[in-house]
Amino acid sequence: MRSEVPRERLRFSSNPTMPPERRRRMKLDRRTGAKPKRKPGTRPDWKAGAGPGGPPQKAARSSQRKPPARPSAAAAAIAVAAAEEERRLRQRNRLTLEEDKPAVERCLEELVFGDVEDDEDELLRRLRGRRVQRHEDSGDSEVENEAKGNFPPPKKPVWVDEEDEDEEMVDMVNNRFRKDMMKNARESKLSKDNLKKRLKEEFQHAMGGVPAWAETNKRKSSSDDESEEDEDDLLQRTGNFISTSTSLPRGILKMKNCQHANAERPTAARISSVQFHPGAQIVMVAGLDNAVSLFQVDGKTNPKIQSIYLERFPIFKACFSANGEEVLATSTHSKVLYVYDMLAGKLIPVHQVRGLKEKIVRSFEVSPDGSFLLINGIAGYLHLLSMKTKELIGSMKINGRVAASTFSSDSKKVYTSSGDGEVYVWDVNSRKCLNRFVDEGSLYGLSIATSRNGQYVACGSNCGVVNIYNQDSCLQETNPKPIKAVMNLVTGVTSLTFNPTTEILAIASEKMKEAVRLVHLPSCTVFSNFPVIKKKNISHVHTMDFSPRSGYFALGNEKGKALMYRLHHYSDF
Repeated sequence: MRSEVPRERLRFSSNPTMPPERRRRMKLDRRTGAKPKRKPGTRPDWKAGAGPGGPPQKAARSSQRKPPARPSAAAAAIAVAAAEEERRLRQRNRLTLEEDKPAVERCLEELVFGDVEDDEDELLRRLRGRRVQRHEDSGDSEVENEAKGNFPPPKKPVWVDEEDEDEEMVDMVNNRFRKDMMKNARESKLSKDNLKKRLKEEFQHAMGGVPAWAETNKRKSSSDDESEEDEDDLLQRTGNFISTSTSLPRGILKMKNCQHANAERPTAARISSVQFHPGAQIVMVAGLDNAVSLFQVDGKTNPKIQSIYLERFPIFKACFSANGEEVLATSTHSKVLYVYDMLAGKLIPVHQVRGLKEKIVRSFEVSPDGSFLLINGIAGYLHLLSMKTKELIGSMKINGRVAASTFSSDSKKVYTSSGDGEVYVWDVNSRKCLNRFVDEGSLYGLSIATSRNGQYVACGSNCGVVNIYNQDSCLQETNPKPIKAVMNLVTGVTSLTFNPTTEILAIASEKMKEAVRLVHLPSCTVFSNFPVIKKKNISHVHTMDFSPRSGYFALGNEKGKALMYRLHHYSDF
């Protein structure tokens, strides 16, 4: 008891506000061991079950305790507390993660999701949004319906430049490309919208109409079942879904140098003719050394097959027949036409053609269908012969000198370029002139060529300009305008050749070294990587040709070399 009295004194003496009567009553009760009486409704000074200075004990049941809360209210309180605790944990974790994020990422999140730093539930509600109810007959898929939610209205621009709204005028006179599109002198300036329409008209005129890929009003209609089947097929296979384009791109032509076509039979004489066989992987090379040689094309060694030597007969031109069974050759100073039968291995000279009064036979053309042989004579005459019998069918006459001639792709027309810059169009069957027009800007024509698809006519002049026309305009108009004037050469254009796919036009001049270009069609732009000027191995070009499927390109120069190139865009020979 002695040990407890000082502690009790110390405890109760710390409360100076307790009245003396109550203090004496408390002391008396402790000496007798009785508990002090409390008035009903009063609370003890310390918690029930915890004695002064002793360990806590179980509290005695009292009828005065309040009844416990109902279970539903307690569960709700616990759930609210748990949710609040989870929210605090998420908030703390989010703040921890955002400390490591860069400022750019935080700014992007704020732009996309809005300023919802304090409430993630608000962000979830905003992302879910309210879906727009569609009619039952709508054919939209579930993914499309989810994407078509109620989005906030678009923001207004912060600043608008008044000059942007003004219609800007484009100068048409001081630009050489736009100047050709002017229809009259009043169109010295055009608005951007009008210039766009004019460019569209020029493109459609060059393409011969609106191409299929540019038609916006045609759409492929398919049922829902077919579309679902296509989607299933798309998801069931793997691989590269992006295929390479079938059309030749402009700008850079992927190609490589191959072994010279006549590497196994070198010569120093000028190469006058290079031509690929129409059906076999063979190239023919002929020149002023009186020989016609055939080589197998493999791009590596090009082995020689055969050489035909014609005594005292420097070859001006050699050409395959349309079926590839014969080789025709003319000389620089003879009227004899040699025909070599490749199947029989016989050389047949044609000394005289009945009705043909030409002293020298040099330039000639073979029709694509193999029916006709056209000989360019002197004094403006063109002679049409039968390819089978080598007999004269008829003659045609132009004003001036015949510079060059060629057949159309269907062999029904003949295009002739004259020495005074005019172009004549003849009908083969009736041998009548269908049209006659002046080649724009030409004073002296040198070469002419037609494309195999029947779309283009190219005319080369002595000033180095190549005009590319649409064949329809050459037949119908008396003064046709060229689609494009190619001005990349500065000397007379002596050679023109279209490739079989009508995607490349080769132009060359024999009067200047390295004067050869490849023009992309239909853009009419020159490939920038050919020729390689630094190497200077092409020299003066006298003849050119493409293989039947455009896989190879060959040209002959005055040094006796038949250069050959592999065009990588085309997979076949």
